[in-house]
Amino acid sequence: MKLLVSLNLARASLRWINCHRAVVGFWLICSMVGCSPKPRTALIVGMELAYPPFEMTDEQGHPKGVSVELAYALGKFLHREVEIQNFPFDGLIPSLKTGKIDLIISSMTATSERAQSIDFSDPYLRTGLCLLTGTNSTVRSIQDLDQSKRVLAVKKGTTGHSYAVEKIKHATVLVLDKESACVLEVVQGKADAFIYDQMSIFKNWQRHQETTRPLLKPFQEESWAMGIRKGNSELLQQVNQFLTDFRAKKGFDALADRYLKEQKEAFRQMGYPFYF
Repeated sequence: MKLLVSLNLARASLRWINCHRAVVGFWLICSMVGCSPKPRTALIVGMELAYPPFEMTDEQGHPKGVSVELAYALGKFLHREVEIQNFPFDGLIPSLKTGKIDLIISSMTATSERAQSIDFSDPYLRTGLCLLTGTNSTVRSIQDLDQSKRVLAVKKGTTGHSYAVEKIKHATVLVLDKESACVLEVVQGKADAFIYDQMSIFKNWQRHQETTRPLLKPFQEESWAMGIRKGNSELLQQVNQFLTDFRAKKGFDALADRYLKEQKEAFRQMGYPFYF
């Protein structure tokens, strides 16, 4: 009887050991082949593809522009694939905070207000807010706009929008979703001016030289930077390393020559510092 009990106990112990080995083996295999959800390896970059020549699409609808090339150069530096996601500008920060994207590269000005909810890389481009007015407008500066009966167009979610809300006390501020709509208000004489960055104002004046006039001297200087989710210090450090390396290798000069050669020369002639 004792012998039979001992034999049964030995068999039970053997079954437990084999079962334990099977479980351990299963988890080892899972860890090797990835039974658990894999971490995201592609770098998901958010931008609004409606701001040429920085963020736009080509004839086939593929992402194109300065920021797009910058994103792919970053991916190459990090040895990661890059996926571009198109979002409305005012939806970029919410998308970053909720994890839909890993990074913002969308001509975004680094402001103290935005820095409360996301982190910013080192600046990679300098610019400033200026004005597009009508050809016959009497507006000569931002101070001329802050008067009753004046109408000022701004694009929603931009620093021009923020500036108008904070600083313009007497004029009517017209908030629109698209840059082109703001420009049209000036072209048609419905708005006295449009606040935006120097590059955009110059570009829109080129398109509408008969009806608009650019006031390119910035009344507020700004810098663009890449947006990163708070707490992601590893990616922030990697991005800053990339920007240092990219600048040292004249990468920004190459982008300027490829996409902004005409503007670069025009700004040089007018005596304004150029961007990168």
